[in-house]
Amino acid sequence: MEMLCSLRTVTEAQRVALLRAPEALEAFLDDEEDFGDAQGSAFLELDIGEAWHGLQYLLTGTPWEGAAPLDFLVRGGEDVGDIPSDEGTARIFTAEQVKALSTALQRVTEKTLRSRYDTAAMQAQDIYPGTWDEPETEVDPLEELVSYFEELQKFVATVATRGEALLVHIG
Repeated sequence: MEMLCSLRTVTEAQRVALLRAPEALEAFLDDEEDFGDAQGSAFLELDIGEAWHGLQYLLTGTPWEGAAPLDFLVRGGEDVGDIPSDEGTARIFTAEQVKALSTALQRVTEKTLRSRYDTAAMQAQDIYPGTWDEPETEVDPLEELVSYFEELQKFVATVATRGEALLVHIG
Protein backbone atom coordinates (compact mmCIF):
# COMPACT_ATOMS: atom_id res chain seq x y z
CA MET A 1 0.00 0.00 0.00
CA GLU A 2 1.32 3.42 -0.94
CA MET A 3 1.70 5.89 1.89
CA LEU A 4 1.17 9.39 0.52
CA CYS A 5 1.30 12.67 2.41
CA SER A 6 -0.84 15.72 1.96
CA LEU A 7 -0.93 18.97 3.90
CA ARG A 8 -4.03 21.13 4.07
CA THR A 9 -4.99 24.42 5.62
CA VAL A 10 -7.60 24.29 8.36
CA THR A 11 -9.42 27.18 9.97
CA GLU A 12 -9.49 27.37 13.75
CA ALA A 13 -13.19 26.43 13.75
CA GLN A 14 -12.46 23.40 11.58
CA ARG A 15 -9.52 22.39 13.79
CA VAL A 16 -11.71 22.39 16.87
CA ALA A 17 -14.51 20.56 15.03
CA LEU A 18 -12.15 17.86 13.69
CA LEU A 19 -10.77 17.21 17.14
CA ARG A 20 -14.32 16.90 18.51
CA ALA A 21 -15.58 14.77 15.61
CA PRO A 22 -12.60 12.82 14.26
CA GLU A 23 -14.98 10.40 12.55
CA ALA A 24 -15.58 13.21 10.02
CA LEU A 25 -11.91 13.21 8.93
CA GLU A 26 -12.47 11.18 5.78
CA ALA A 27 -15.40 13.35 4.68
CA PHE A 28 -13.33 16.45 5.47
CA LEU A 29 -10.42 15.19 3.37
CA ASP A 30 -12.84 14.35 0.54
CA ASP A 31 -14.23 17.93 0.66
CA GLU A 32 -17.63 16.63 1.75
CA GLU A 33 -17.52 18.25 5.19
CA ASP A 34 -16.44 21.78 6.06
CA PHE A 35 -18.18 22.00 9.45
CA GLY A 36 -20.20 24.96 8.24
CA ASP A 37 -17.12 27.18 7.97
CA ALA A 38 -17.38 29.20 4.76
CA GLN A 39 -13.75 30.34 5.09
CA GLY A 40 -12.68 26.71 5.13
CA SER A 41 -13.86 26.20 1.56
CA ALA A 42 -10.95 28.36 0.39
CA PHE A 43 -8.42 25.84 1.67
CA LEU A 44 -4.94 25.28 0.27
CA GLU A 45 -3.44 21.84 -0.16
CA LEU A 46 0.01 20.47 -0.92
CA ASP A 47 0.60 16.88 -1.95
CA ILE A 48 4.13 15.67 -1.32
CA GLY A 49 3.34 12.07 -2.22
CA GLU A 50 5.94 9.54 -1.15
CA ALA A 51 8.58 12.21 -0.44
CA TRP A 52 7.40 12.70 3.17
CA HIS A 53 9.75 10.20 4.79
CA GLY A 54 12.79 11.29 2.80
CA LEU A 55 12.03 14.89 3.75
CA GLN A 56 11.64 13.89 7.41
CA TYR A 57 15.08 12.29 7.24
CA LEU A 58 16.71 15.25 5.52
CA LEU A 59 15.08 17.76 7.89
CA THR A 60 15.92 15.94 11.12
CA GLY A 61 18.61 13.37 10.35
CA THR A 62 16.33 10.65 11.75
CA PRO A 63 13.58 8.46 10.33
CA TRP A 64 11.00 8.91 13.11
CA GLU A 65 12.29 11.41 15.63
CA GLY A 66 14.13 14.70 15.62
CA ALA A 67 13.57 18.08 17.19
CA ALA A 68 10.29 19.92 16.93
CA PRO A 69 9.06 21.60 14.91
CA LEU A 70 11.03 20.08 12.00
CA ASP A 71 9.79 16.58 12.83
CA PHE A 72 6.24 17.66 11.87
CA LEU A 73 5.81 15.23 8.99
CA VAL A 74 5.84 12.22 11.33
CA ARG A 75 5.29 13.65 14.83
CA GLY A 76 3.87 16.58 16.73
CA GLY A 77 0.61 18.38 16.57
CA GLU A 78 -2.49 16.67 17.87
CA ASP A 79 -3.78 13.34 16.57
CA VAL A 80 -7.08 13.54 14.74
CA GLY A 81 -9.02 10.39 15.51
CA ASP A 82 -7.85 6.88 16.04
CA ILE A 83 -6.42 5.76 12.71
CA PRO A 84 -4.83 2.28 12.76
CA SER A 85 -1.07 2.79 12.37
CA ASP A 86 -0.96 0.67 9.22
CA GLU A 87 -3.43 3.07 7.61
CA GLY A 88 -1.47 6.24 8.29
CA THR A 89 -1.80 9.27 10.52
CA ALA A 90 -3.60 12.57 10.66
CA ARG A 91 -2.27 15.31 12.89
CA ILE A 92 -3.27 18.91 13.21
CA PHE A 93 -1.12 21.89 14.15
CA THR A 94 -2.37 25.20 15.56
CA ALA A 95 -1.75 28.48 13.77
CA GLU A 96 0.93 29.33 16.33
CA GLN A 97 2.68 26.01 15.73
CA VAL A 98 2.54 26.66 11.98
CA LYS A 99 4.24 30.04 12.46
CA ALA A 100 7.05 28.38 14.43
CA LEU A 101 7.34 25.68 11.79
CA SER A 102 7.52 28.24 9.00
CA THR A 103 10.33 30.07 10.78
CA ALA A 104 12.22 26.81 11.33
CA LEU A 105 11.80 25.71 7.70
CA GLN A 106 13.11 29.07 6.44
CA ARG A 107 16.31 28.46 8.42
CA VAL A 108 16.98 25.10 6.73
CA THR A 109 19.38 25.39 3.83
CA GLU A 110 19.58 23.32 0.70
CA LYS A 111 23.20 22.62 1.66
CA THR A 112 22.02 21.01 4.92
CA LEU A 113 19.54 18.82 3.08
CA ARG A 114 22.12 17.75 0.52
CA SER A 115 24.67 16.95 3.25
CA ARG A 116 22.21 14.58 4.95
CA TYR A 117 21.31 12.72 1.77
CA ASP A 118 22.93 9.28 2.02
CA THR A 119 21.27 6.54 0.00
CA ALA A 120 22.94 3.70 1.92
CA ALA A 121 21.93 5.13 5.31
CA MET A 122 18.41 5.87 4.09
CA GLN A 123 18.02 2.35 2.75
CA ALA A 124 19.46 0.82 5.95
CA GLN A 125 17.02 2.86 8.07
CA ASP A 126 14.09 1.80 5.88
CA ILE A 127 13.19 5.33 4.79
CA TYR A 128 9.98 5.02 2.78
CA PRO A 129 9.55 4.22 -0.09
CA GLY A 130 12.74 2.15 0.27
CA THR A 131 14.04 2.64 -3.26
CA TRP A 132 16.98 4.95 -2.48
CA ASP A 133 19.66 2.57 -3.72
CA GLU A 134 17.98 1.62 -6.99
CA PRO A 135 19.88 2.32 -10.21
CA GLU A 136 19.45 5.69 -11.88
CA THR A 137 15.90 6.64 -12.69
CA GLU A 138 14.47 9.41 -14.85
CA VAL A 139 14.22 11.69 -11.82
CA ASP A 140 17.11 12.13 -9.42
CA PRO A 141 15.68 11.36 -5.93
CA LEU A 142 17.75 14.06 -4.24
CA GLU A 143 16.66 16.72 -6.73
CA GLU A 144 13.05 15.61 -6.26
CA LEU A 145 13.36 15.91 -2.46
CA VAL A 146 14.94 19.36 -2.74
CA SER A 147 12.14 20.46 -5.07
CA TYR A 148 9.48 19.18 -2.65
CA PHE A 149 11.27 20.91 0.21
CA GLU A 150 11.13 24.25 -1.62
CA GLU A 151 7.39 23.76 -2.23
CA LEU A 152 6.93 22.82 1.43
CA GLN A 153 8.75 25.96 2.61
CA LYS A 154 6.54 28.17 0.44
CA PHE A 155 3.35 26.36 1.39
CA VAL A 156 3.94 26.51 5.14
CA ALA A 157 4.94 30.19 4.87
CA THR A 158 1.66 30.90 3.10
CA VAL A 159 -0.33 28.99 5.74
CA ALA A 160 1.48 30.94 8.48
CA THR A 161 0.74 34.25 6.74
CA ARG A 162 -2.93 33.30 6.47
CA GLY A 163 -2.94 32.54 10.21
CA GLU A 164 -4.43 29.09 9.71
CA ALA A 165 -3.90 25.69 11.24
CA LEU A 166 -2.38 22.79 9.29
CA LEU A 167 -3.48 19.20 8.85
CA VAL A 168 -0.79 16.67 7.93
CA HIS A 169 -2.25 13.43 6.62
CA ILE A 170 -0.28 10.33 5.67
CA GLY A 171 -2.31 7.46 4.34
